[in-house]
Amino acid sequence: MPRVILSVTNDLFSDQRVDKVCTTLTAMGFDVSLIGRRYKDSPEIAKRAYRTIRLHLFFRTGPLFYAEFNTRLFFWLLFHSFDIYVANDLDTLLPNVLVSKFKRKKLVYDAHEYFLGILEIQHRPKVKKAWSIIEKFCFPKLEKVITVSQSIADLYHEQYGKEVKVVRNIPVLQKNTLTNKNEIRKELGLPIDQSVIIYQGGAIHRDRGGEEIVEATPFIENGIVLIVGQGDMVPDLQKRVQDMGWQDRVIFTGRVKPELLRKYTAASDIGVTFDKNVSPNHYYSLPNKLFEYIHAGIPIVASNLPERKRIIDEYGVGVVLDDLSPENVGNTINNMLQESSKMEQFRQNCRNAALKLNWQEEEKILQEIYFEVKSKK
Repeated sequence: MPRVILSVTNDLFSDQRVDKVCTTLTAMGFDVSLIGRRYKDSPEIAKRAYRTIRLHLFFRTGPLFYAEFNTRLFFWLLFHSFDIYVANDLDTLLPNVLVSKFKRKKLVYDAHEYFLGILEIQHRPKVKKAWSIIEKFCFPKLEKVITVSQSIADLYHEQYGKEVKVVRNIPVLQKNTLTNKNEIRKELGLPIDQSVIIYQGGAIHRDRGGEEIVEATPFIENGIVLIVGQGDMVPDLQKRVQDMGWQDRVIFTGRVKPELLRKYTAASDIGVTFDKNVSPNHYYSLPNKLFEYIHAGIPIVASNLPERKRIIDEYGVGVVLDDLSPENVGNTINNMLQESSKMEQFRQNCRNAALKLNWQEEEKILQEIYFEVKSKK
């Protein structure tokens, strides 16, 4: 049984993509391990079908964190035996390249985002240059590269001439038992007589859309805004809500388990995703929330960025906005909610789209990739 180790820099709790990949590989007959980190406040994770390892680190963010994590990861990988090394994102790539080449083992790179295009390093030239040096050193040594959208795949192909496979971050298709919206709302303590507009995300950071939906709150008629998730922007959003006296109109749940997230999504009427074009990574992103909304059967209001526009237009599951001003966002949501026949068509289109846009279909690409890796001598 081939032994596979996947590396991430997060605490494993809410990384649904990596969990799906690990579960698929386990079902294929691989002996799978996943290594990440543990915060002091990291929730415990339930027992999974594969092995999980969480490193305790002294530093939490910044250059010292990355230096500490990559050093610890390098030595951990060096002194444990595996057949296939899987680096998730550039911030785990260097140790995996060094160890896999030293041990003459196979390596897969799974880029969940266009790392050199992330907002956090766009105005930090020295930091960006350091990551660029690492990427340019590692990329020529890669044989199998996976990413989450065609736009990012095209960028990597143009830069490095590598064939890049696309495996989108799409939910598992499940039998929909969450059909009684009123019952779900009662269970979650949400109002039954108001519309619920949800914004969810594993990382609610600046320019990811939280600001736009909060500022649109007073323009939304007879509705509340539900923000599910955590991130560095949440405290600012909470302060804004408190300062404006919108506490009865905006609900923050914090980070929740995937099962509870599905309930919050199913209890909602419209899902929003308003990433702005402030960096290449934002521009080319294809967020998981888009597919979670589709699987929940709720129409979408999104910013006009290419990957999400492609999905929304192709499957007819919502509307795309150029103008993200609070009044326009609010009026768009109001107009959608008032057009019951159009909303029902959006919901039906979501249900139809979910039959095609699901992990059971997407994992076939992943299986082909790892069958090739496994069979290669």
